[in-house]
Amino acid sequence: MNRILIKNVTLKGEIVDVLIDGNRFGKIAYGIEDPAARVIDGSNKAIIPPFYNTHTHAAMTLLRGYADDMELFTWLNDYIWPAEAKLTGEDVYAGTRLALLEMIRSGTVFFNDMYWHCFDTIRAVEEMGMRCAIGLLYITGQDGEVLEHNRRCHAELLEWNGGDSGRLQIAHAPHAVYTVSEQVLRQVADDAWRDGRVIHIHASETGREVEDCLKAHGKSPIAYLDSLGIIGPRTVLAHAVHLSDADIEIIAERGAYLAHCPCSNFKLASGQFRYRDAVQKGQCLFTIGTDGCASNNNLSMLEEMKFAALSAKSESGDPTVGKDFDIFRGATRTGAEAFGIDAGAIEENGLADALLIDLDNPRLVPNYNLVTNIVCSADSGCIDTTICDGRILMENKKIPGEEEILAEARRVCAKFRRD
Repeated sequence: MNRILIKNVTLKGEIVDVLIDGNRFGKIAYGIEDPAARVIDGSNKAIIPPFYNTHTHAAMTLLRGYADDMELFTWLNDYIWPAEAKLTGEDVYAGTRLALLEMIRSGTVFFNDMYWHCFDTIRAVEEMGMRCAIGLLYITGQDGEVLEHNRRCHAELLEWNGGDSGRLQIAHAPHAVYTVSEQVLRQVADDAWRDGRVIHIHASETGREVEDCLKAHGKSPIAYLDSLGIIGPRTVLAHAVHLSDADIEIIAERGAYLAHCPCSNFKLASGQFRYRDAVQKGQCLFTIGTDGCASNNNLSMLEEMKFAALSAKSESGDPTVGKDFDIFRGATRTGAEAFGIDAGAIEENGLADALLIDLDNPRLVPNYNLVTNIVCSADSGCIDTTICDGRILMENKKIPGEEEILAEARRVCAKFRRD
């Protein structure tokens, strides 16, 4: 069994040794000796939890910068969906590997994905050692039924059932209220109640979505989804920008999770998430996602945390809102909890997911408060080592196979080149 001993590393201001036994933290103390373990020198480094990206579309790395400066529905209908229609499974594999490369380098070990060609995403995740929630994607046609290629993929995913690594899980992923019929949303709610899987859905992302839902159903998207049984303690609501006070009450009462994506919201001018009202006052469970690269344009949870903190302060007009520790917890522990992952903290017996942070990086000097530095100052250059499930994915800022991954992604992107 794999054993790793990290010596003389800083944890919450103290110098300790951290023993990883298999895929869990075995012992955390000073002066640990283990002749069977591989030793890593943690001097001038800190060990912190990694990041759990609760909303993204990984393979959209292929569309980074492809269609910028547009309103959401124009962006989707006229550019993104036509481009995605050209994607093959091999394209998605290449785009996902590019996404994983970027996520590992910036400290993310888990992502919640909603996209096409799921088994090509799975292949990339299994090869590169990350964690992932793979979505059973639901989009319905004019007849109100799930698209045929979605149904075929669902059958194959459910037969596969997460594989053997323990790092992958299946979630229900109805796209949004404007792309999924009422009858299918009801069926998703029933299925999720029976199988206990997470439901992951875009919700109240734009003002137009809310207006259209009110016209069609007489309810906000949140109230509508709640009336269908969608919202509960295993629900992740992506974006949730346009929430009424009544919506916030529903989300808090049901114990659902919010996946805040501030960079995408700013770029698409979707509006600003009501952090103070929803999280600090409303006590809604708060996590962070990056959305896809076509609307961000990167997958850095470090950058997303800073934008989340700044957005909270700007929207509320209060500099005490969006405290660094709360934002950090949303990107780490709470993100893991939303998907039932026993991780997101450096604790004995917990799953061995961790980052080693280079304390000699100029962005982290002085180090009055490491969490503040991570949220407000750090970039990916501050991350020396990324560990997921007891496996080293990046060490000394080096990721195996990086050159080949980049070359293949560039080759695939040639088909999308716009004159």
